[in-house]
Formats: sequence, structure tokens, C-alpha cells
Amino acid sequence: MLLEGRIVLITGALGTLGRAMGEAIEAAGGTAIRSDLGDRGSVELALDVTREEDWRAAMEIIDRTWGRLDGLVNNAGIATAGDVAETSFADWRRVMAVNADGVFLGCKYALGLLAKSTAPSIVNISSVSGIVGGANLAAYNASKGAVRLLTKSVALSGARRRPVVRCNSVHPAFIEGDMVDGLIKTRPDPAKARARLAAQIPIGRLGRPNEVASAVVWLLSDASAFTTGSEVVVDGGLIAG
Repeated sequence: MLLEGRIVLITGALGTLGRAMGEAIEAAGGTAIRSDLGDRGSVELALDVTREEDWRAAMEIIDRTWGRLDGLVNNAGIATAGDVAETSFADWRRVMAVNADGVFLGCKYALGLLAKSTAPSIVNISSVSGIVGGANLAAYNASKGAVRLLTKSVALSGARRRPVVRCNSVHPAFIEGDMVDGLIKTRPDPAKARARLAAQIPIGRLGRPNEVASAVVWLLSDASAFTTGSEVVVDGGLIAG
């Protein structure tokens, strides 16, 4: 029970990874506060991560209801395919708003409640695309690269706080679920496109949501107490070559 008694907020909780994280946190003994856009389904908190006022309101609700926050998982994210010439400025701004601004606002506004924890931890979901580039992922690369370095800044700042606030990033490769489905559905042959993605991964398959969720639970727990500012790569060996 790595997270027994811990209270953890998850953004983007209704997506494939968010659902897996919520289940894993609860299986480890924690309380998962699920948040997502209000029109997507039933969650504990309706939260648009791009809206500063939503973050303020969410922290007030959590303070009144639970009294503190032990963990934050900045998981909400979107992907748009396109190289720098093809990507519209509107798409660029939308991807950056959700993937980068949302993580910044989460880290900023959760600090007050995390200070009430004895072992606070922030986990930011980046991507292998935050480490290596792709010709047709201009906006996504930029946003996930921003998450990677913001995480390190928050970790260094958090190390000066008492209690120390740890902050780490998780970098998945292609994971079975809604984001991969969204990227390949417009291809002429989605099945062939999925097979091509799997062929890029040395262990020969797409990742599973629970494999990312397990890394998140570890980073939220005391098992990773000396780990901060780090990149946990969950990619089947994709970027090793």
C-alpha cells in the first residue's frame, strides 16, 4: 500500500492514462481526486487546466473537502500532428495551452495545499516527444519539451521548501488508448499505422496504460523519496538507440 492515506489530484482523469492512474492510486491505498473538463463525464472536480480561475476554485474545494494535498499528477494533454509549416497558429496555441500552461498552473496553484503534506510529490506527464523530436509533431514536441524543463525548475525550487516538494516527469512512448487512436484514425489504413508505431519500439508492442500508472505511483510514494527533477522513461526502449 505505497500510497496509504495519500490524497492525489489527477488532471485529465477521464482519458486512458488518467483512468489507469486513478485505479492504480486507489489500489495503492490512496484517494484519487479525479478532475477533467465538466462536459466529458463524472468527476470529483470539473477543471479546465488552461483556466487560472478553475485552478483557484479547485484548490479551494480540495482544501474545504480534504484539507490538504499529498500528490498532483499533471496528466491532461492533447496531441496534434503536423510539421512546423502545416501547424496552424491556433493549433499551436491550443496544444501549448493544455500541455504546457496547464502544467505550469497546476504546479503553481497546488503548492499551498502540498505544503500541508508530510511528503508532497508532483508528477508531470511529458512524453518521449519531450526528449526527442519528430518531423510531424512540432507543437507536441515543443509542449512536452517545456514540461520536461519546467519539471526540473519546479524540482529545484521545491527542494528549497519545507517540506521538500519533489517534482518528476514521466515520458511514455506510444501507449494503447485514446491518444494513439486519435493520431491514427485519419490514416488511410489505421491498422497498418498502428503496426508501424509498434514496430518502432524495440520490445515490439505499444505500451499499456497500467505500465505508465505504475511509474506514477512509484513517484508519488516514499519509495522514490530521493528522486526529484528526474525523467522516468516508459518507452519500451524507443529512445535507447
